[in-house]
Formats: sequence, C-alpha cells, structure tokens
Amino acid sequence: MCELLAMSANVPTDICFSFSGLLQRGGRTGPHKDGWGITFYERNGCRTFKDPQPSFNSPIAHLVQDYPIQSCAVVSHIRQANRSKVALENTHPFTRELWGRNWTYAHNGQLKGYRQFKTGTFRPVGQTDSEYAFCWLLHQLSVKYPRTPSHWAAIFRYIAQLADQLRQKGVFNMLLSDGRFVMAYCSNNLCWITCRAPFGKATLLDQDVEIDFQQQTTPDDVVTVIATQPLTTNETWNKIAPGEFALFHFGERLVLG
Repeated sequence: MCELLAMSANVPTDICFSFSGLLQRGGRTGPHKDGWGITFYERNGCRTFKDPQPSFNSPIAHLVQDYPIQSCAVVSHIRQANRSKVALENTHPFTRELWGRNWTYAHNGQLKGYRQFKTGTFRPVGQTDSEYAFCWLLHQLSVKYPRTPSHWAAIFRYIAQLADQLRQKGVFNMLLSDGRFVMAYCSNNLCWITCRAPFGKATLLDQDVEIDFQQQTTPDDVVTVIATQPLTTNETWNKIAPGEFALFHFGERLVLG
C-alpha cells in the first residue's frame, strides 16, 4: 500500500518536518519506493513536484525538503506500485481543473473494475486505478453541479457518497483538496492531528529529528496534518473510522450538519 500526507493551515506554513518523516518511508524505513509527489497551493494556483524514484534518496525530494514552501494546503503521496508500471504519469498526486479551481487528489489502496468508470471529459493520463477513480469522481461532480456551486457542505457530503461507492470496489483512502478545503476519506488507515498554541516539541518516528514548534509559529497558528500512519512519537493522533471522512478548512476541522 501507498502512504498519504496532507496539511491544512490557517496561515502559509511549510511542511518540511512532516515531509521529512514521510520521505524516509519511501524506500528507507518503508517499502514505498515507486515514486513520490507533493502539491502545494499558493494564492490562486498550485505547484507540484513528482519523481518516480524512491523518495528517501531522490534529489528532487531533498530539494523540496530543504526549500520551505509556504502553503495553506498540501497533498503528498509515496507509492508502492501494484498494477501499473513505475512511471511519472502514474505518480500521485493528480490535479485537474473543475469550476475554475485546481483539485488535487491522492489515493491509497486498490480498486476492482475501475476501467469501467465513465470519466467524461476527465481523461486519465496514466494507467492507475487511482487516476481513473479521480476522473470518475470529478465527472460525477460536473454532472451534478454543471455550474460553480455555492453550498460547499453539500458538495463534500456528495463527494463522501461517491467515495462510499468507490470503497465498495476495494480499499479507498483518499486525500482531496481545492486549496481551501482538505478532505480525508478513510477506508482503513488515515489519521490526523491539529496543532495550536501552546505549541510544544515533536519527534519524528522515522528519523532522529526533533522540532520545537513554539519557535516556528505564532499563538494564532492552527495547523492540521493528515497521514496514513502517525509521523511522530510523542503526540496523540486521531484515527478516522473506516467509511468516515474528515474535512478541514484552513486548519480547522468542520463538522457538517
């Protein structure tokens, strides 16, 4: 299985610490050696770095790790290939435009019957079940909401219903973001942690690295990190129940009524 990582924050924040922990699982402390990628949202756009090489020794990954890009929403993925070849086009995360916004998606799991998905104008570039599922999901959204919607709670409830359908075809852990919202849907493994004042120290599970967040933040900062498995040893992470989702808006978790 692959591993996922995302961040939602109320102020532009770098994800270097958490990303450093994820990188080690890409071929050093974990088997996810078949590529990695990360997307940062900045103002009205986003930029993505991808490499089909193992993340733990990828020069591009270390460039990103050492280059503290500030963002309010980040989606990242390290891959353990199953059906499709190791190639750039099969490397997550994937991004498509819908309603004038860039939507970024990453998936952990395996799905059956995915080539039967009707994707409309959202055509897959690679061969992964993940990208097919993403294109199908966006197609379903565009059919139900042909114009830019205004009721975002309804949108994400509908996305959760679509994710329920995909989960019936296998394991479907998903991260999805438009730069404002970050959604995490759990099939079996996803957890999250929200950090706010008073900030303390954290130690990575996969690397002997400690950080004092109090030196890196202000009292008003709110930062949520989502991951397949906890990345730190001394913090309490919240697990998302199978079949449930968590939605974050600039660091804060939203409860949809």
